[in-house]
Amino acid sequence: MNPIFVGSIVLGYFILLIGISWLTSKNGKPTDFYTASRESKWYLVAFGMIGASLSGVTFISVPGEVANSNFYYFQVVLGYLVGYFVIAKVLLPLYYRLNLVSIYTYLEQRFGFWSYKSGAFFFLISRIIGASFRLFLVAGVLQIAFFDAYDLPFWISVLTTIILIWLYTFKGGIKTIVWTDTLQTTFMLVAVVVSILFIKNELSWTWTELTSSLFQDERSTIFNWDWQSGRNFFKQFFSGAFIAIVMTGLDQDMMQKNLTCKNIGEAQKNVFWFCVILVIVNFLFLSLGVLLYQYAEIGGIALPERSDNLFPMLAVNEFSTIGTVTFLLGITAAAYSSADSALTALTTSFCVDFLGFKKENYDARKTLRKVVHLGFSFILFIVILIFQAINDESVINSIFIAAGYTYGPLLGLFTFGIFTKWDVKDRLVPIVSIASPILSYIININSEALLGGYKFGFEILILNGLIMFLGLMLIRRSKP
Repeated sequence: MNPIFVGSIVLGYFILLIGISWLTSKNGKPTDFYTASRESKWYLVAFGMIGASLSGVTFISVPGEVANSNFYYFQVVLGYLVGYFVIAKVLLPLYYRLNLVSIYTYLEQRFGFWSYKSGAFFFLISRIIGASFRLFLVAGVLQIAFFDAYDLPFWISVLTTIILIWLYTFKGGIKTIVWTDTLQTTFMLVAVVVSILFIKNELSWTWTELTSSLFQDERSTIFNWDWQSGRNFFKQFFSGAFIAIVMTGLDQDMMQKNLTCKNIGEAQKNVFWFCVILVIVNFLFLSLGVLLYQYAEIGGIALPERSDNLFPMLAVNEFSTIGTVTFLLGITAAAYSSADSALTALTTSFCVDFLGFKKENYDARKTLRKVVHLGFSFILFIVILIFQAINDESVINSIFIAAGYTYGPLLGLFTFGIFTKWDVKDRLVPIVSIASPILSYIININSEALLGGYKFGFEILILNGLIMFLGLMLIRRSKP
């Protein structure tokens, strides 16, 4: 496809986002960047969170990963339902009762200064890594579709991507994100539906034939009962529950959107509808993955070396103009719907948790907040380039592997705080927080020898959280 045409589509899309940013930030209040003044409609938040949760990783990496792990990822998705129930019934009531802006201030109230800083620090690390993985994907697509045509290096693609995000988030913050996420989710879902329709029409299938071909393919196998496999059902199901809890319920990025709802009732309604639609949409993406492989095999199209490149390659080189345009809009929307909110959440957490911003001085410290916003943009740029140099995994796997180590301390801290009445020796919490992922990694690489062939998958997160919990038990004070 003509690279100028591709560039025009992406540019037009961002002009639309910048327009939304201008409208939502016009005459805004100082609290809009952080909480949208708690005036967001729950259904807008729920719909927009779909795009933020799925991101470019689901859009590209999940369909491509089907060839390596069938529909096994859907076992993780089913576990999400349990995780979101815990979020709605345990975490959200806590956050609303304490009227939090940064959810990590709970740790200060519960344990003390060092616990608070430890939790906020691990969020920053987790979100920087996760956002970088996601932006790496969209930068790669722009590289294939536009920058390669002019022999421009990958770093220019990355820099362009981050500058565009910064332009429409630096002023409006979370209030802008709630609206742009809604637009981005729409584009993403339209893209996956159009892609399925294109394959159906190109192969001259009826809906019955498409369904039959999909479910007769061994790649559509959902359940794995091999206990030694990292993709065993129970491992993935319970991992999914804990992944939802930590990557949504203990994540400032996702919770900042929930906390823009007017009250706890609307926030819980948002989570309920969000998780139901999320399961359906993930099934659609997995189905698209099987159909993409079938389309390539029937057409005699050579598969790319990296599974993450399958969907972009077919969409840009094989799809009709409409299919390519919707794909480009979909992947751009999917990637930016998570990356833009991540940048806002990183800025919010650093300003509130480390620089001590309070509601009464938001407006006075606006310039410093913009500097922090710019600083995190630069950090993401550097981390993406590092990731591009060293990563050879599917991005969906990379994100969950990283989450297992970086979110584990948060899981242990919040679980100990909510479900026990013990206090801890606060100054020792950072040491335990660092030791927990290190011990988890050592156990993971030696698990087959130590545990009779048992191989950890995504459930390394549970082990990490358990080690953190036990560590806190060891440093608890003598009295509750």
